[in-house]
Amino acid sequence: MNFKLDHQMFLILNGVIGGLVVASLIGFALSRSVKSEDRKAEIDNLNARIRAWWIMVGIFSISFLIGPAGSMLLFAFVSVLALREYVSLISTTRADHRTLFWSFFVFTPLQYWFWYKGWYGLAVILIPVYAFLFIPIRLALAGETTGFLDRASRIQWGLMVCVYCISYAPALLTLNIPGYQRQNAKLLLFLVIVVQLSDVFQYAWGKLIGKRKIASNISPNKTWEGFMGGVLTAVALGTALWWMTPFTPIQALFLSLAAAFMGFAGSLTMAAIQRDRGVKDFGSTIEGGILDRVDSICFSAPLFFHLTRWILVSPHPIWFH
Repeated sequence: MNFKLDHQMFLILNGVIGGLVVASLIGFALSRSVKSEDRKAEIDNLNARIRAWWIMVGIFSISFLIGPAGSMLLFAFVSVLALREYVSLISTTRADHRTLFWSFFVFTPLQYWFWYKGWYGLAVILIPVYAFLFIPIRLALAGETTGFLDRASRIQWGLMVCVYCISYAPALLTLNIPGYQRQNAKLLLFLVIVVQLSDVFQYAWGKLIGKRKIASNISPNKTWEGFMGGVLTAVALGTALWWMTPFTPIQALFLSLAAAFMGFAGSLTMAAIQRDRGVKDFGSTIEGGILDRVDSICFSAPLFFHLTRWILVSPHPIWFH
């Protein structure tokens, strides 16, 4: 089954691309006009975010063209790249290699295969239950006890964030929502727009009016004013875009708020990992690395999926009017 390119989707994609063109032109003009080194660093950061947005839109456009099966493969590839970045930052030993082999080449493809087949029960428990049990067993069989608990925990956490959590984004394509058949790509795009724009608006509001730091030793640019301004702006935008979703305006507001808040939590958590590892970026695959680009999606996608399923697909749908 392919997605449906209707008038709504055409308008949405053109609006996103048009906005990126305008943002790119503004970023280019600012980079040419700013002289001070501090301001140049800020503009470079802004332009890096805009380039990352182009990449995200490109990934989504490709997933739309290739349908649900291709989308699963594409996001599985993103998970592999993200897990590779994560593993490069943690301490591993030769005894961990076979466990990592299972993580990359067994659990990752199985996770996405279960979602593609619509096997909700297996997809939900594969990594939190079966991988959780398998990883320490496989490590124990390797016979290396030094740092055993730490090594097992790090591998399991990487699987959870880089594979399990990210997989919930394309899992939105598998939901059988009454009256919304072949339109689930809009739901995925809605999530990406709200979460990513929340991050952009938090940065913008923080630069404009930010004063009180949230966690200065983790992310100096994150302020309470920027957080509140970014979340409220993203929620207002998400509510205004209710017509592209199966939600009512109030449902869209509620889900936008949940997604924006969890996106912030994901960004802050991944920033804490970067500080712990002493790195500025997770990698160089794209601007700042794959994990830097999807850190907000990692935390927001699972909650957004389950809330959507609970509200619209459960045996007794819950409607907020």
